[in-house]
Amino acid sequence: MSTHRVTPTETPPVEGSTAEAHQERPDGGVWEHPWFLLGLIVLGTVLVAGFFAARIAGL
Repeated sequence: MSTHRVTPTETPPVEGSTAEAHQERPDGGVWEHPWFLLGLIVLGTVLVAGFFAARIAGL
């Protein structure tokens, strides 16, 4: 094996990056696309309400 082992207390050597530093946009996570989540919630409630409406109507 040609690589040297590094003890746990030391930082292993790495290659330097030649890219310029840039400001990264913070990750929006779940709130990145709130209309999509809202649409899923509305669709689910409409389906559940439709199920109960069909049961009441006797279909």
